[in-house]
Amino acid sequence: MAGKPKTCPTKKTQPAASETSLSIAEQTEAFVKSGGTINEIKSGVSGQQSVAGPKHISLGNKPRAT
Repeated sequence: MAGKPKTCPTKKTQPAASETSLSIAEQTEAFVKSGGTINEIKSGVSGQQSVAGPKHISLGNKPRAT
């Protein structure tokens, strides 16, 4: 039975990196032209804020009887 080779219908091809970079450059240019500003952030700085407090995990230790 000769036919089309089977392909995975859920797998999407990713755009080439150059297309993605060009798209980002165009969006950035449009943002700046519309009055937006870009701030430089130092390397290693994260804007993610932790909403959970510190977690103390004990592995394999049973509670002590007092």
